[in-house]
Amino acid sequence: MKAEATTTLDKLPLKTRGDIIGIDWAILSEKDARRLRELGVDEGVAVEKLYKGPFGIDPIACRIGRMTVALRTAQAAAIAVGPSQTK
Repeated sequence: MKAEATTTLDKLPLKTRGDIIGIDWAILSEKDARRLRELGVDEGVAVEKLYKGPFGIDPIACRIGRMTVALRTAQAAAIAVGPSQTK
């Protein structure tokens, strides 16, 4: 399944793919922003939400590019996702 409209990663439905279209670096702590940059989180990178923790809370497991990473909801909320450009 692909993302149909612009949303944030925390609100992206499970098993849905999209592309990162923007990151609100200003709402992230310096430590979180540095970690995401080191992981290669950037505009144009493919993303898929794989899992959300019990009761809809942390962590959120995502495939970002070729990696699977765990994010907190606040981190995922800073990542804007649009429809996937890959088929």
